[in-house]
This record gives sequence, C-alpha cells and structure tokens, in this order.
Amino acid sequence: MELQNQISSTLLKKRKREKREDVRGPYYRDTTAIIHSSPFRRLKHKTQVFFAPSNDHICTRMEHCLHVSSIASTICKGLGLDNEIAWAIGMGHDLGHTPFGHTGEKILSAKMQEAGFLPFEHEVNSLRVVDFLASHGKGLNLTYAVRDGIACHNGEQLVQSIMPTFAVRDLDQITSRKGLIPATYEGAVVRFSDTIAYLGRDFEDACRLGIITEEQLPQKVSRMLGKRNADIIDTLVSDVIEHSNEKVGISFSDEVFPAVQEMISFNYRSIYKSPMLEGYERYFNRLFTLILDYLNFLLGTYGYQESLYVQEKNMLAMGFYHHLMDMHEAYEERDGNTSRLIYDYVAGMSDNFCLDCANEILKPEHLNDSIEHSLTGKWFDAR
Repeated sequence: MELQNQISSTLLKKRKREKREDVRGPYYRDTTAIIHSSPFRRLKHKTQVFFAPSNDHICTRMEHCLHVSSIASTICKGLGLDNEIAWAIGMGHDLGHTPFGHTGEKILSAKMQEAGFLPFEHEVNSLRVVDFLASHGKGLNLTYAVRDGIACHNGEQLVQSIMPTFAVRDLDQITSRKGLIPATYEGAVVRFSDTIAYLGRDFEDACRLGIITEEQLPQKVSRMLGKRNADIIDTLVSDVIEHSNEKVGISFSDEVFPAVQEMISFNYRSIYKSPMLEGYERYFNRLFTLILDYLNFLLGTYGYQESLYVQEKNMLAMGFYHHLMDMHEAYEERDGNTSRLIYDYVAGMSDNFCLDCANEILKPEHLNDSIEHSLTGKWFDAR
C-alpha cells in the first residue's frame, strides 16, 4: 500500500523565512539543522525513563530520538511516504523535554501554573524550541511539515489509528497538545513510532536494571509481540505497514492493538509507577524549587547588572547572566516580556546540568579557584 498526502508539497516545504534550498533538499536540511543545534546536543544527558544513567546501555533521550527516526523511516519506506520528513520529525520531536523525563515535566508544569502560565507540555515546548529558543532566539526555521509533526507527536496518547488532517493551521496559535492531529501521514507515522520505540526499550532497560524480569511480561504480549525489543519493533513495524491505508490512515491491526494496550498498561504498573521511579519525584521537586527560586532571585534583584552576578561567585549565576544577555531582546520581541525566560532555561537543562546547578547554588565547585578566569567563561550554560 502506497499512501499520498492530500496537501500541497509547496505548503509542506514552506518556511517562516524564505531560504534557497540546496542539494540536501528541504527535509534532510531540517534534520541537519536539528543535529547541529544545542538543544539536540543536550539530549544525550536527558532522561528517557531512568534518570542520569551511569550505565551506557540504558536509553537516553538522544538515543530514543534516533530510534523513533529509524522506525518511522522504515514504516514510511514500506508505505511509499517521504522518509526524510519522518526522519526530521523524529530527530526533533523531543527537543522540548525537561530534565528527568516525564517526572521533570510534571513538576515544571506545576511550577509554571503556580506562576500563572499554561501547563507545560513537551510537545508544545518542542515547537517553541525549534521556532524560537534554538540559535539564540532565531529558531531553526524548519519546514511546515516538520514543525507540524513535532507539535503533534504525542506518542503517550495511544490510539489504534490516525487519519491526518491534510490541513495547514497556524502553528503559532498552538497552546496545548490536546486534540492535535498531524497534517501528514509522515507525522502520524512518527507518532506511532514514538510508541513503538519506547514500548520494548523501556521494558528491556527495566529488565537490565533488575526492576522486573522477562518472565513478568504478560503471556498475551509475549505471544503476540515477542519478548525482545527487536522482536517487538519488528512485529509492530510490519503490522503498521500491512494495515495502514487510505480509509483508516496509519493504523495498528485489530489483532495486535490489544496486545499493545496491554503492554503499555504493564509498563505503567511495573516500571513508570514503580517505587524506585516514584521515589525520585519528591527529590526532583526540591531540586527544581531550589533552582527556580534562586534564578528568580537573581533576575528580580540584579536585573542586567553583571557585577552583581559576579559577586555570587558561582558558575550558575554567570551562566544564567550570559544567557539572559543573549536572549532578553528576543524575548521582548516575541513574548513582550522575559517572564518565561527562567522556566525555558530550566526546561532546557540536561539531568547532569540540573544537578550541577544545585551544587553551584549550595557549594560552588569553583569557590576556591581563580574566580575571575572561571566566571567569565561560557562553558557553564544551557543555551
């Protein structure tokens, strides 16, 4: 079955700022822009499920993006779709994730609502990253097809099938992921691929860490999907390719979908809601509170006066000052104020950087070093 989007390719390739395309083509060019961006680099130290892993074989957010892109590209090849659109969406879909995964997202969302902002949703924030926060407030100037797919990638909301809207909407007006449907088949494929990528891998990682065992996987799941991540991916990719069509859109089969539902339910009970992971929430809440309170104090008290930040004698204060000076004009131009700057700054942090920030507040590593040399450097930043 070969599918074709019922939407103009000219509209799908449109960028906010016109750009003369080169040999890469528009969508592969989007992929390279994402790969070379600072937000993408930080994904290697952002949690997928198990935070700040010292075990190199536990999945990170960057690895997850690679998995999603490769799965989506395979499905698109099987359906005659543009795998370069899918690859770019997959690489950029999680750029807006907070440190410490969905636990961090939940905590930051609560903090932002207390401050009068809308709830934080990483899908909407990923669009904000590629449209604004990346490249010092200039954004990455991606194509419409890729921006739309990034905003609509919500793989946690499981559905059996998705029919694209084939409609162009004003993505700047998106404030919530609720009810968002991708405009393209490729965007729908990435949404399915997000689910496929984390389903077996989270189970595999949990087994590796001894949280659960392979024998605990429900028999229906192991029989229908397999026990190994590779088998689960192969089963689901083949199923989507075989059962997607112009009537239902991108789809799981009636036979396989109940097993997918059961495995997700099992993962939630046994992994995501496990005492080990839920035990970290109180700690991360204290961590976010410490950092947000400190940054609000800095900005509210010191404003743009560099000498006062220097007096703090820690790398977080100076890193934040450099970021503030880089971005405050862009915030004024886009948002009309800098009220969200601190929350965007924290959302962009990696797990390791967030932990380093707490250390800098409580006991600066460079307190006894050559302060003048250390503080003027820009290595301690989250840009």
